[in-house]
Amino acid sequence: MSASSFDSSASSGTGAPAGAPARSAAVVNVEIRALWTRAGGALSAAEQERYQRLLVEWAAAVRADVVEAA
Repeated sequence: MSASSFDSSASSGTGAPAGAPARSAAVVNVEIRALWTRAGGALSAAEQERYQRLLVEWAAAVRADVVEAA
C-alpha cells in the first residue's frame, strides 16, 4: 500500500468501514519492524510518515482485538 493510498480518516484502504482494521496487529507489526530494519534505525521524513500511519493502523487493530475478546 502506498503512502498516498492510506487515509485513516476515510477507511482502512480495503473497503472496510472507517475504523475497522483491515490487517491484524501482528501483520502490521511485521511491517513496522521491516521498515525499521530497512532504515537501519534512522527514518527519513517519508519513512517517519509511513511509520506514523502504521502505528495508527496497529493501534486500531489492537483495539479491535480487545473489543472482540470482551
